[in-house]
Amino acid sequence: MSADTDADALADVPPMRADARRNREQILRAAREVFADQGPDAPLDEIARRAGVGIATLYRRFPHRDDLHRGVAIEVLSALVEAGSRAAAEEDDARLALRRFMHAALDLKIGSVMPALLGRFTVDEILDGVPGDVVDPVDALLLSAQAQGLIRLDVVFGDITMMIMRLSRPLPGGGRFAADDALAHRQLDIYIDGLRPAGSPRPTTPLGGPAVDAAAFKRLRQQVIDDARAARSEARAEDTDDSD
Repeated sequence: MSADTDADALADVPPMRADARRNREQILRAAREVFADQGPDAPLDEIARRAGVGIATLYRRFPHRDDLHRGVAIEVLSALVEAGSRAAAEEDDARLALRRFMHAALDLKIGSVMPALLGRFTVDEILDGVPGDVVDPVDALLLSAQAQGLIRLDVVFGDITMMIMRLSRPLPGGGRFAADDALAHRQLDIYIDGLRPAGSPRPTTPLGGPAVDAAAFKRLRQQVIDDARAARSEARAEDTDDSD
């Protein structure tokens, strides 16, 4: 298909109404959260409920589950590119821009969503729908921060992205607790402070999120164990019902 033909075809497509666009965004946001918690085969009814729309609306926007998988992947990577571009454009301090990008990327739960969707589509299917590549602008921020003496020189691009992916993974056994996201941001700030070069002034920004001391960790550990045990019991009960 030629470029002229593409333009003609696009001209015949009416723009999406504001309410339809809002529904689509809500569905993709809800799907991202549900896929992060329950995996890519999570019930679509749950996604529709969290999005505040009817299941018919979800199917109208995404007729097949694969369409929703691709939509979520494109939405996450597009938001990642936007976060990198905005941080670079709006922050004069390269280190602050990098910190802003990392926290935005953490909110996208990229470390739990994208691995769950791998194998559900080809790379070309996704990258063709993403407006740009986040690697180059974020690497430029890193190099700029290092040139300004704000980040140690042995840090490389993978140290930024791989840590975000690790911090955005769910707890072992699939357990979650109310302050999980806030705790991940607290831990990210600790990591970012560790990127400072030797001799840098001590950080003065107080850590946010919950401070999980030894006693709190024991309670959290027990909660994760209990949640995993309950999930296994529920699965066994469903298997028994199906066999009957």
